[in-house]
Amino acid sequence: MLSPVVTVSIFQKQPNPQAYSAGQVIFEEGDSGEFMFGIVEGEVDISINNKIVETITAGDIFGTGVLVGIKNRTYTAIAKTDCKLAYLDERRFLFAVQETPMFALNVIKNYSERLSRLQHMV
Repeated sequence: MLSPVVTVSIFQKQPNPQAYSAGQVIFEEGDSGEFMFGIVEGEVDISINNKIVETITAGDIFGTGVLVGIKNRTYTAIAKTDCKLAYLDERRFLFAVQETPMFALNVIKNYSERLSRLQHMV
């Protein structure tokens, strides 16, 4: 069984989490990106074509596509509440995968589940 605790602990260890205010755009559909995010505190809305399709909360991750070969963001992420987000660039992502293989499985599972949900909504 995959444990989201592994993923949360990796993000909680990251330096300099970024604060976002409610309503602030984190990234937009079509943007290029260099980071995946983990929600340390707060909620984030995921939208496609200006329609909210999912709200994610503390402990969830998002924006992983740009670290696994997707060139541009496939959705928009907006802080629903005041948020604190940790982030991983490719170097930190690869280090986390190497040090904690369960992290890689959690990321893959999260990414595939979100992709499946979004495909059924579009």
